[in-house]
Amino acid sequence: MDLEKPSATDPQQPPARREQPSAPEGCLVVAIRLPVRIVALVLVVPVRMVWDALVVSGRFLNDTMLRPLGRALLWLGRALFVWPFVGLWRYVVVPVAMGLAWLGNVLVVVPLVWLYRYVLTPVGHACAWLARGIGAGLGWLYARVLAPIGHAAMWVLRGLGAVLAAFGLGAFAVVAWLVRYLLVVPAVWVYEWVLTPLGRAIAWCARGLLWAVSTVLTGIGTALHWIGRVLFVLPALGVYGWVLAPVGRVLAVIGREIWEALGHAWRVAGRISLAVGRFLASLFRWTFVEPVRWVYRTVLTPVGHVVRDAVLRPAAEAARSVGRATRHALAGARESVRQARADVRRMLFGEPKQRETVDRREPLGRETRTLGSSTTALTKD
Repeated sequence: MDLEKPSATDPQQPPARREQPSAPEGCLVVAIRLPVRIVALVLVVPVRMVWDALVVSGRFLNDTMLRPLGRALLWLGRALFVWPFVGLWRYVVVPVAMGLAWLGNVLVVVPLVWLYRYVLTPVGHACAWLARGIGAGLGWLYARVLAPIGHAAMWVLRGLGAVLAAFGLGAFAVVAWLVRYLLVVPAVWVYEWVLTPLGRAIAWCARGLLWAVSTVLTGIGTALHWIGRVLFVLPALGVYGWVLAPVGRVLAVIGREIWEALGHAWRVAGRISLAVGRFLASLFRWTFVEPVRWVYRTVLTPVGHVVRDAVLRPAAEAARSVGRATRHALAGARESVRQARADVRRMLFGEPKQRETVDRREPLGRETRTLGSSTTALTKD
């Protein structure tokens, strides 16, 4: 408790609040007040001390344990998760990447650039210059050597042909007649009278042989077809038509009847199961649910209402009354403690200095104002 009174001469302190004049009190009130204040003081001071101790303990615990523990956990999390990855990235990954980039630049990029600039480019320029030189040389050789030689050879051959045509026309005619009657005419006769009939005979023989072979193969195929039909197809058709189809029809009828019987049995079993389920549900309802409901409705609910009306509500009202009385008692105790502190302060330091009254500048009564009178601070007489 703050028992020190602020000095009246201190300009920073606000002026003390004037004590309101209390109502006239009797001797009984004055006689009860002192014991009540003593009891309130005895009861409230330990509680306040315990509260202050708890507050101080909580602040001490927060400052000395919880906050350092949180900072330690934060630092530990950073030390275990953040700083290793940051250090790994900053001092391992980045330097290694920069070293690999520098090494790749020195070992790969720079040699390739030097090789392209000082080896491949000059070699390519030399090859291009050499190819251009070879092409120019071949063009010059064709234009200056081969073309003139070819033109000269053609001119010589045309000249020789003209000379031979001028001097050897009769010999050429004799040679042509001999070739015609010694080679062409016999060759045509041999083609028309020997080779053509012989070819036609060979073609006719080939067609006859092909027809005979195709006839034999057709007969063999027909025989095999009928043999296969008689030995395999007709028995298979007979077995299918006279055995498998009736047996299949019978089996289909049997399967359909079995399926329908199963479906009907499934539906009947569903109805029976539904009836049994309803019976069991009704049995459970009438043997357990309804008795429990009856007990709850006819026994527990009235008992609960009685307990609520006779015990709980009075207990709640009593608790609220006790709470209100406690609050009133605590309020009275606080007021008593406040009055006790004020009494102790007055006993130790005396009555507080009263503020000097200042004359009011406004008129006290309802006086009539005229043109010659004023109530302001500047024009008041």
